[in-house]
Amino acid sequence: MSTHPEVGSLAPDFELMGSHGKTVSLKHFRGQPVVLYFYPKDDTPGCTVEACEFGQEHPKFGKLDAVVLGVSPDSLESHLKFIKKFDLPFELLVDHDHHVASRYGLWVEKQMFGKTFMGVQRATFLVDREGRIAEAWPKVKAEGHAAEVLKALRAVG
Repeated sequence: MSTHPEVGSLAPDFELMGSHGKTVSLKHFRGQPVVLYFYPKDDTPGCTVEACEFGQEHPKFGKLDAVVLGVSPDSLESHLKFIKKFDLPFELLVDHDHHVASRYGLWVEKQMFGKTFMGVQRATFLVDREGRIAEAWPKVKAEGHAAEVLKALRAVG
C-alpha cells in the first residue's frame, strides 16, 4: 500500500486529460497554489456536495491566484456531464487507470454493503507555488471542506 505525500515534500507530478480537452500537468501551475482534490465518482451525493462547495467558493480561490483541480477515475464524458449539470467552474481530470490516485496513496480497499472493492479515497492536497505539499487532508468529509481548504490557502499565502 502506498502512502500519502508528506507535507513539505514535492507533490508527485502527473499528466492527465482534463475536462477542457487538453492534457494537464501539475508542473504547469508552478508559481500558483493548486488545490488538488481526489474524489470517488461524479454525480454521487458526497462528491456533488464537495464539487458544488468548491464551485461556490471558486471566486475566492481565484482571488488568491489558486487553481482548483478535481481528480477521479470517471471518463471525460462523465466529467463533462457533471460540470454541466452543476455549472462547475473548474477543471476535472480523468485518472481512469488510478495511476495518480495510487501515487498519492489514495487507491485503497473500501467496503460498502458488506462488499470489499478498490476505490479512490476522498482527499485533498494544497500544493504551494513551488510545487510542494503545503497541507494535506487524507480523509475528507465533503460538507464544509472547501471552506476549510480556503482557510488553509489564506494561511499559506
